[in-house]
Amino acid sequence: MDLEKLTELVIELEVDDIADAVKEALNEGKDAFDILNSLTKGMDEVGRRYEEKEYYLTELVLAGETMKEAFAILKPVLAAADKAEDNVKIIIATVKGDNHDIGKNILGSLLLSSGFEIHDLGMDVDENTIIEKVKETGATIVALSTLLTMTVEHIRVVHEALKAAGLRNKVKLIVGGAPLNMELAKKLGADDFADDAVDGVKHIKSLAGIE
Repeated sequence: MDLEKLTELVIELEVDDIADAVKEALNEGKDAFDILNSLTKGMDEVGRRYEEKEYYLTELVLAGETMKEAFAILKPVLAAADKAEDNVKIIIATVKGDNHDIGKNILGSLLLSSGFEIHDLGMDVDENTIIEKVKETGATIVALSTLLTMTVEHIRVVHEALKAAGLRNKVKLIVGGAPLNMELAKKLGADDFADDAVDGVKHIKSLAGIE
């Protein structure tokens, strides 16, 4: 198994073939982190094509699904390699009152492919659930998604709850979603804002001090 083939499978969105290809590479004794690197290269190219308008949201969703299939096979092997504890821990959630999760799910897949440890709390998540998860995991970044104008105020609620719990200075809060921009995000108490999932990965890497 040529690891470049794994890169191509991600780029070509071969969601039905990726799991078997990852298994084959592992069975041949390929290093799990080399496999991860190959998958990440594919995801980077998908991100580039999305930014250049060669790929659109449909392709981005498919790429995310392809990565999920790959990680289902790869994750136990990576964990066994005992390097997972070095990962930056990120909590992702859609705010209370909002049941949209496409953007959040794409972001989660992209972050996984970049080597982050992701804790996805799902949709319609209240501030107390987020606080408890920060305490439980020691996450240093919280990424919130909102697609509805009526739910953006919940970003401020989370910000205030983190402050009240004495956690706000320990985590970076980044937000994304159609009703938001950087100015509004800052007013609501967030540290950063991203236009979309691809942009979100860049901003999160910056927040984590990676690049």
